[in-house]
Amino acid sequence: MLMDTLSNAMITIKNHEVLGRQECVIHPASKLIGKVLRVMQEEGYIGEFEFIDDGKAGKFKVQLLGKINRCGPIRPRSAIKKTEFEKWEKRYLPAKGMGMLILSTPQGILTHIKARESNLGGRLLCYVY
Repeated sequence: MLMDTLSNAMITIKNHEVLGRQECVIHPASKLIGKVLRVMQEEGYIGEFEFIDDGKAGKFKVQLLGKINRCGPIRPRSAIKKTEFEKWEKRYLPAKGMGMLILSTPQGILTHIKARESNLGGRLLCYVY
């Protein structure tokens, strides 16, 4: 039973990376997953992805580049202030400057680095390194 589509998507990506696959299919699709994939693509962790309409919720076909060591959801989705990024980096990322936290802000889905530059807080969604 699917309860959290973002968690399922992150776990699917991680499992396919571990197996060394070149692409994976994430279903069901959602706008949130699409925006998170866009951020991961901009940062160079995944290649191209496309939405496939199957008449139901849809799917994302994602090209994997083999650059992800680990990724996962952050549950519960904690609120984070603009001064607390370092605390959460220490908790979820292996080293300073390695990887990224993805969060939902009033200006959209951003990495913690861009949110810090924009002086924004938000809710943590997932991490990638």
